[in-house]
Amino acid sequence: MLGSFHDIAAHQYFEGEQIQLICCSTFEQVFENIKRDPTAIGMMAIENTIAGSLLHNYELLQQSGTTVVGEHKLHISHCICCLPEDNWATVNEVHSHPVALMQCRNYLANHPELKMVEAEDTAGSAQYIKEQNCRGWAAICSREAAEMHGMRILEDTIEDNKHNFTRFLVVCNPLKADFLRSLPKTNKSSLVFSLPHEEGSLSQVLSILSFYKINLTKIQSLPIIGREWEYKFYVDVTFDDIIRYRQSIDAITPLTREMKILGEYEGH
Repeated sequence: MLGSFHDIAAHQYFEGEQIQLICCSTFEQVFENIKRDPTAIGMMAIENTIAGSLLHNYELLQQSGTTVVGEHKLHISHCICCLPEDNWATVNEVHSHPVALMQCRNYLANHPELKMVEAEDTAGSAQYIKEQNCRGWAAICSREAAEMHGMRILEDTIEDNKHNFTRFLVVCNPLKADFLRSLPKTNKSSLVFSLPHEEGSLSQVLSILSFYKINLTKIQSLPIIGREWEYKFYVDVTFDDIIRYRQSIDAITPLTREMKILGEYEGH
């Protein structure tokens, strides 16, 4: 969606380059477009400093066959906006994505007169209000989206936590990966694996990574459907020596099941 945080993140990541956006209403559509057009590049939110990980996106990434070639961290700031003809005296409900509503919870608590309505998208809420001329409705979205759709900004930076960031992953067809990343700058990797249901299996893997001086920056476990009490582990690691990193992968692979490197890229 134009004006969405994905739109902003894409233009920041590819700053100075001409890009043509393919707007998707779901994350599934991102991967469908890459499958349909191998030259397409996907931008996908994976975690937020307040809302946490987008668990479903880990599964989509793992199943997609795409490769992670980059990441971008975007500062998330929200505004509340309405039609130019409206103002605080006439607005009675606010529309936005549920995560955005949650991130402005304290602010909205000070406006109990506003009915909160969940929508599919932040920028889409502003666009819908403008196109349908929804008098009395407000949207929570980015300043860019509000300005793009000619909305009146009632107040800016209304998010409760001013240190609100979303991390996005840049994904593509594996055959295109080498055109989008620089091997000398590669210092981060995203992995997924499962482990035998045995005592100490995870600690063994972590000990080996530590031995090779590989820094674990994130670990996310998700249950394996149909295999009770077994989990997939999604792991992000950083390193300053790619040879030592590859040695660590060789060392932990025999201890894991279904080891897969989701991407090697430059971390920020």
